[in-house]
Amino acid sequence: MAGVWRLVPAGPAEREIYDRLASAVSTADLLQSYEWGEVKARTGWRPLAFLLRDPSDAMRGASLILKRALPLGRSIFYCPRGPALDFSDGEAFGHWVRLVRREAVAHRAILVKIDPPIPATETSATENIGHSGFRRLRTGPNFEGVQPRFVYKLSLKSDLDAILASFSAKTRYNIRLAERRGVVVREARRADLRTFYDILQETAVRDRFRVRSITYFESLWDLLVEHGLARLFLAEYEGSIIAGTLAFLFGDQCWYVYGASSNRHRNVMPNYALQWAMITWAKERGCRVYDFRGVSGDLSPGNPLYGLYRFKRGFSGRLVEYAGEFDLPLEPVFYLAWTRGIPAYRRWRGRLPRLGRLVRRAPLPDGSFAGAGDAGWTLDDEGGSLQGGPSQGSSLQGGPPEGADGSNGAGGLERR
Repeated sequence: MAGVWRLVPAGPAEREIYDRLASAVSTADLLQSYEWGEVKARTGWRPLAFLLRDPSDAMRGASLILKRALPLGRSIFYCPRGPALDFSDGEAFGHWVRLVRREAVAHRAILVKIDPPIPATETSATENIGHSGFRRLRTGPNFEGVQPRFVYKLSLKSDLDAILASFSAKTRYNIRLAERRGVVVREARRADLRTFYDILQETAVRDRFRVRSITYFESLWDLLVEHGLARLFLAEYEGSIIAGTLAFLFGDQCWYVYGASSNRHRNVMPNYALQWAMITWAKERGCRVYDFRGVSGDLSPGNPLYGLYRFKRGFSGRLVEYAGEFDLPLEPVFYLAWTRGIPAYRRWRGRLPRLGRLVRRAPLPDGSFAGAGDAGWTLDDEGGSLQGGPSQGSSLQGGPPEGADGSNGAGGLERR
């Protein structure tokens, strides 16, 4: 139907069209891919993919919305790192908000949450978001949001020799040290998943964070790796796998998402070899940006998360601050309970843990469910978001303090 703006559902038949559009925008992120919705469908979310068409029937944007059911027939709408459109185009974004609001009301959603990867310096884009009824949430400099607000990015526009030369002397030395010691990096096969997962669990015990079940990583392989949207890299030394990393690829960007290293042979610097292998792989596939994911915005050496930044800084990228999270409240009473009542309950439950069992299925504002177990239920998974992090019982998201070898189980990453 021409003549009006429309939000058109995208099903399997539209997968290719959807991904082509979502990957072409300047704010492209794999968390807006059609396949990410399929991953999340295996973790309790209902993915809703849409194409935005203008009155001439031209496609002006794409958006993956994740719906999570709440008690009393309500739900939440979360558009991770989206929507995928031009945020400086106030007309298109305004119509997207209007149409998504209509969908959300039909699904009895209490809010629509977005956290697009637009730099905080792009004030016109953030103003367009605010003028559309969204509230900008206040978060701290660390990992208080669903997605990391501060990320570290490396430009891949130069050739590989120039990129390597730009690294700090220590980083270049460690990359070459790994090569001299005989560390070999290779791409993994599906049969290697169990070995990678075992090393990830070893990393989790050492650095005190929790990880998802292996079935989650099997889903990442089946739905992302098999579709060319992710790659698992392994570092071998003396015939044994001692470290591994997982990278996402979408459009012309690559993201470092998970990292794991064994307690053995850490002195041969396998994680530096892995990073260089992933950067080389991303460059060969035409990527213009390699995203190390989250770091803290507090760059003081006394910050427990400073090690995460120090490791990534050695690759001579740049720190980028995003605009953050925005909520569009739809039901004031339920939204107030979501943003204030449940956090207060969680603090109270921490003092009375036994009573917490009575409402262990109640979702928390960060998307997790009280008592959901080791994996946790959250608004996002790669979300940046902690697939790894210190005492995940906190709402820290984006990666734990990391050692000199750069392993942290989450690439600095995502929220569980």
